Amino acid sequence: MALKGISRYWLFQLGGWGLFALINLFFAFLFDQVSESGTCRLIFFIEMGLLVSHLMREAIKRNHYLLRPVNQQIPILLGLTLFFAVLLAMAATLFENAYRLRLSKGEPLPFSLVYISNLWGAFVVLFIWNGIYFMWHYIAKARRHQLDNLQLEGLVKELELKTIKAHINPHFIFNALNSIRALIDENPDRARTAITELSNILRSSLKADKGETVAFADELQIVKDYLALENMRFEDRLQVEYQIDAESLQQTVPPMMLQTLVENAIKHGISKQVNGGVVRIKSQVVGGRHVLSIQNTGYLNGYRSKDGFGLASTQDRLHLLYGSKAQFRITQVQEGLVEATVSIPLSLN
Repeated sequence: MALKGISRYWLFQLGGWGLFALINLFFAFLFDQVSESGTCRLIFFIEMGLLVSHLMREAIKRNHYLLRPVNQQIPILLGLTLFFAVLLAMAATLFENAYRLRLSKGEPLPFSLVYISNLWGAFVVLFIWNGIYFMWHYIAKARRHQLDNLQLEGLVKELELKTIKAHINPHFIFNALNSIRALIDENPDRARTAITELSNILRSSLKADKGETVAFADELQIVKDYLALENMRFEDRLQVEYQIDAESLQQTVPPMMLQTLVENAIKHGISKQVNGGVVRIKSQVVGGRHVLSIQNTGYLNGYRSKDGFGLASTQDRLHLLYGSKAQFRITQVQEGLVEATVSIPLSLN
């Protein structure tokens, strides 16, 4: 980034050394120590400071010191500061001695004392400069790292959701096609009706894949079409009941989640019962949460199969979308009746 042709680095350089000059001049006026020689030494020190600090920056960049671990950067900071302070102090001392030889009537101070004094001043100034430079890049690096982590987490979340959906949709389609195949020879008219139902489900499913959540009313319609297909296969063995709170229809849920839970209820519950059973879908708003439950005739151990991807995918998606705010459990509420319950925060409409 540049401002009127000057890079941000040089703006900070000129601003920082300019501030250093103003502070020195302020105290010189405050203690009535303004002199021609002092002003000349200050100007020379600032000119050399600009040059030396720029060379120090080039050394940092060329050797990639900022890419090293923090515990290695600290001794590097001290070493660089001392090395370039020696150079700056030497230049300042040589200039000061030569200047005093021309202007001073008295005996100049010993070279060693002037050099030690200048070395201490140069070390303090360059240490502050280096500290600010390293801290600036450390904070910038940390912020970039944080943004990269957030982007990576978002990408991983998106990929995980897409992976889960990719498993759900084929699983659902194959079951539906098997249901239709069983009807083709037995009752062609009902098979055609089933194909129409399946096309409606697939159309809704494709729309659902475009977002992380869908309206519960739309999700419920998909489930009704699915159960219409399954009812053709199970006939009197499948009874369906709905207890839907009208307020809950406006809420949002993960796409295909309800259908997955209903499919599991039929696969691991109804299909294992000789006389079939009931699938009861409940949805209500309770205590600021959307509570969704699916009850089915059967026993809980029927869900503990090795290919039980549906329940695992439900837990994964709820965790990805809501974190600890979502709750999912499946229990044997009474003899011969299993209930899967999902509780999620209300969506903001």
